[in-house]
Amino acid sequence: MTITIISAILLLIGLGGMTATVTWVLIRGNNNRLTRLFIMCQAAVMIWLISQLMILFSVDTRQFWISYVVGNVGISTFAPFWLMFAAEYSDYRKYLRRPSMLLPAVSVIAFMCVITNPVHKLYYAVFEHRNVECGRLFYLFQVLYYVLILAGICLIFVKHSQSSRRMTSQSVLLALAIAVPLCINTLTVTKIITSKIELTPLFFAFSVVMILIAISRYGLLNINRIAINDTIDSIDSAVLVFDADEVMTYRNKYAETLFSAGIGTTLDELISLVKEKTGTAPDKEASSCEISYEGAYFNIRQNYCTNKKGERIARIIIVNNVSEYYELLAAEKKLSLEQERNRIAQEIHDSAGHTFTMISSLSRIISSQLAGKDVPDETKGYLSEIDGLSRSGVTQLRCSINNLREDEFMTSVTRAINTVTSAVRGVDIDVCTQGEEDSSFAFCIQTVYDNTRETITNAMRYSGADRIDIIVKFRPEQLELYIFDNGRGCAAISENNGLRGIRERTEALGGTVKFSSVEGEGFSTVIKIPKEKGDRDDKSITG
Repeated sequence: MTITIISAILLLIGLGGMTATVTWVLIRGNNNRLTRLFIMCQAAVMIWLISQLMILFSVDTRQFWISYVVGNVGISTFAPFWLMFAAEYSDYRKYLRRPSMLLPAVSVIAFMCVITNPVHKLYYAVFEHRNVECGRLFYLFQVLYYVLILAGICLIFVKHSQSSRRMTSQSVLLALAIAVPLCINTLTVTKIITSKIELTPLFFAFSVVMILIAISRYGLLNINRIAINDTIDSIDSAVLVFDADEVMTYRNKYAETLFSAGIGTTLDELISLVKEKTGTAPDKEASSCEISYEGAYFNIRQNYCTNKKGERIARIIIVNNVSEYYELLAAEKKLSLEQERNRIAQEIHDSAGHTFTMISSLSRIISSQLAGKDVPDETKGYLSEIDGLSRSGVTQLRCSINNLREDEFMTSVTRAINTVTSAVRGVDIDVCTQGEEDSSFAFCIQTVYDNTRETITNAMRYSGADRIDIIVKFRPEQLELYIFDNGRGCAAISENNGLRGIRERTEALGGTVKFSSVEGEGFSTVIKIPKEKGDRDDKSITG
């Protein structure tokens, strides 16, 4: 009775340690295939330990048989799961993909042999309460389990020999964790060691704790690879990996979302899907190409992985949605055309408009000087005609300039600012308007547009900001524009082309500009343009 109690205590200690490790991994571990396989290995040993407790307290042959059946569930599943775990950890799963599909069959066949043993007597030649003699199938499966477990150990050793060229603490822990229970199992099966309980699962319980130490201290779960996989899963780009046979071995979550119709399993199937959706079949060997689908544009890039011999072993395809760049390109092209039209219109207004106005003024001056003098009526008619033609020319010129300027957003300051902000992607922009805008602010629309665009462009290019706040104040005496970003800021401000252009455009209208920044606290731009200067400029342009 004392031996039974001691055995039960040892088994409960082992089972408690296993339960603690499973709980720890479930709480602190990563939710991936490697972690799940490790938990399955532990679960198999836990079932094995539970069966040993059942064996201790069984009172008849029926209970004894049920205990052995439960134990064989753990025995038959541990070895296959261990090999799958080792292949996953050592990155050899892609080479063992098809063989690993057969590993669960080993467990199923072994279990079927156990439960049908009363018929064929090949697994247990004799099975009575407290009296069990193993048969041929038992030893056959024991050898098979040894092979699977040793194969897993070899895979891990190969991984470490390739990466570090030496034995590591990790390798030693793994070797001891599996080799010790195997030795104990061999000694008990050959009757060299006899015990009232099966010692192998108990040693496996403590061995798995050693594996857990390797996990927590030496990084057995390959945290770098897990972190990389999680990062790739979170990016807004489709990532697909194909092996040397052009069979897909990996795709991230965005790829599954992007190709909702189903990617397939081979590179040819992917190309067929792209051709079906877009009408264009990408070149299989092209390093980069672009396709369009339902108004969206996608860039497809592919890279290759090679081994030390230079042989291609994998290809990585990355698909990015680049529609935003095309939208910005179109907006920039439209802006360039509008700026060129404005420049031409301004040049025509400044040159031809001034010429027509001077001609009209001179004709009226001459007419006034000739008043009361003996001048032929024909000459007076010519002067009057010149004045009329010049006035008509100014009118027609204004109509031509208005037709040339097709800038819909140039009708108000508010619309010009909203045109800039609506083209921005990836940055939250909030525009607050205070006061009422009227036609008296029309003189500075182009300047406000250019300054706002330049400020936002600088924030996006250099500050790393993800939020920009814009305040527009229409005061009776001036326009005030405040632009703040939450970027990294700077300790010293250097006015290069962009900031210098903002200052020159503003000061040309009689306004002022103030740039300020504190490192780590963003960048702010304050622009003030008085209405008086603008009104005079507006009269000179339109009059």
